[in-house]
Amino acid sequence: MKIVPRPGIKGLQRIYVIQVFQGLGVTLRHVFRNLLHPGKLPVIYYPEERKHLPPAMRGRHRLMKREDGAPRCTACMLCATACPAECIHILASPVPDTEVEKFPEKFEIDMLRCVFCGFCVEACPLDAIRMDVPEIALTDYTRESLVFRKEFLMDHHNEEYTPGYNPPRPVKWTHGDHARP
Repeated sequence: MKIVPRPGIKGLQRIYVIQVFQGLGVTLRHVFRNLLHPGKLPVIYYPEERKHLPPAMRGRHRLMKREDGAPRCTACMLCATACPAECIHILASPVPDTEVEKFPEKFEIDMLRCVFCGFCVEACPLDAIRMDVPEIALTDYTRESLVFRKEFLMDHHNEEYTPGYNPPRPVKWTHGDHARP
C-alpha cells in the first residue's frame, strides 16, 4: 500500500473570499451583458414560435388501433403495473372474439400524475401505447379534463406523427388575457 499525500491549499487560495468575488464577477458580467445586449438572448416567443423538439422526445400518449378499428390493447395491465406514478387505470372486459381474450372497456391516463417516464411504452408487448404525439404543453382549467380516456387517446391514430415536429396552432386568448398581445 502506498500513501499518497493530499495536495494542500496554497497561498491566496486559503482566503476563500477571493473565490467568492471571482464568482460574483462572472455573474455580474453575465448580468450586464444581458442588460446591454438583450437581442442576443436565446428567447423563444412561445406560443407564436415553437421550439424544435428532439426526435427522442416523449410527448403525449396515444393508443394504437388494429385494422378493424378496435384498440390494439388487450388489457394485460403491464403498462399500469410498470407505471411508477400509478396514473394508468384499466378496466378489462371479455370480448367474444377468438383472437383476443379481453379488451379495455375503460382506459384512462391521469396526466396530472404522469411523469413521462415511458415505462408504459416499454412494458407493452403489443406496441399498443405510444408517447409520440408532439404535445408538451398540457394545460386546462379543470382536473377532469386532464384525465385522458380511451376515446381521446385513440383519436389520433390516423395522423402520422414525425418525432420532433411540433405543428403550429392558432393562438387563442381568453377574455381574461386582455393584456397579452
